[in-house]
Amino acid sequence: MIEVSNLTKKFGPHTAVDNISFSVEEGEILGFLGPNGAGKTTTMNIMTGYISSSEGSVKINGYDILENPETAKKHIGYLPDVPPIYGDMTVMEYLNFVCDIKKVKKSEREKMLKEIIDIVKIDEVKGRLSKNLSKGYKQRVGLAQALVGFPEVIILDEPTNGLDPKQIIEMRDVIKKLSSKHTVILSSHILSEVSAVCDRVLIISKGKIVASDTPENLSESLNKGNKISARIKGKKQEILDALDSLGLTNGFEINDSPESGCFDITLNTNREFDIREALFNKMSERNLPILVMKPIGLTLEEIFLKVTEGNASASEELGININNESSEVYSDINEENNHQSTDAEALFDEEEEEKE
Repeated sequence: MIEVSNLTKKFGPHTAVDNISFSVEEGEILGFLGPNGAGKTTTMNIMTGYISSSEGSVKINGYDILENPETAKKHIGYLPDVPPIYGDMTVMEYLNFVCDIKKVKKSEREKMLKEIIDIVKIDEVKGRLSKNLSKGYKQRVGLAQALVGFPEVIILDEPTNGLDPKQIIEMRDVIKKLSSKHTVILSSHILSEVSAVCDRVLIISKGKIVASDTPENLSESLNKGNKISARIKGKKQEILDALDSLGLTNGFEINDSPESGCFDITLNTNREFDIREALFNKMSERNLPILVMKPIGLTLEEIFLKVTEGNASASEELGININNESSEVYSDINEENNHQSTDAEALFDEEEEEKE
């Protein structure tokens, strides 16, 4: 549904987006993540045709956004970080205005707008002036305009920005429902929201893609070993003795548990070694009941920090697949990016020397 190929955007000497490529399948919800200034919004603006790229291409449902802009944009609904609403219009006046822009047939409007209003839950404010709406309702109206015409692709830039926890949960539910009929790209700084909603995450840093996969696969790729959390009932010294006898080369942590007479432990082992069975047998042998035992993976926050803080080894560990291709292709892309970046820096240095 969306195909981004070798996309680059430069503002003078600054490269905001650096030769990135990715695709999004029909019905997929993609979480688009990155630190401030990473190039997320620039990429989204190029994808929607709001600004042009310096190099590369974007195709929406097979149509190039620069070569066939009008046709491509018919397949896109866009909610920027600031909802594009007109304060002196009522909600219904505004939505009808958007219908005019998108050339929605008058015979189809009433039914379509009724469905959209029901989806985003703005029925009770549809007669009010937009400028008098709360932040949450303005976001919903902004989402409603993105849905007008029911485009196949919905692009949302920080859709929950400024919302309270209840509104975030409601917006999250709306976005989940969209995937049944739409392909969704979601940019957000609320990583727990992305984990809950998105099928796949794409992380961009300094204009380059540094990771692209499901949160689960990213966690597994970055974890150097197995990490187990357990709650064991018994005396602390007896638990310590039992753990020592397991010969855990990567060590363990033991802490008081909120549950009386219990201790919470965290064990680190090599990736190849599954400690669970050995732990169960050892504790059972010493009459120390295990009340809870579960594996611990990296959270999306930890993954985000690890791949955006300039950790080269993290990128090497990931070997992330881009567009479901091999990690070797990902390495080639990085190598090409680095080469182009080096050439650009060298050229810039030469220009500076000439000026001097």
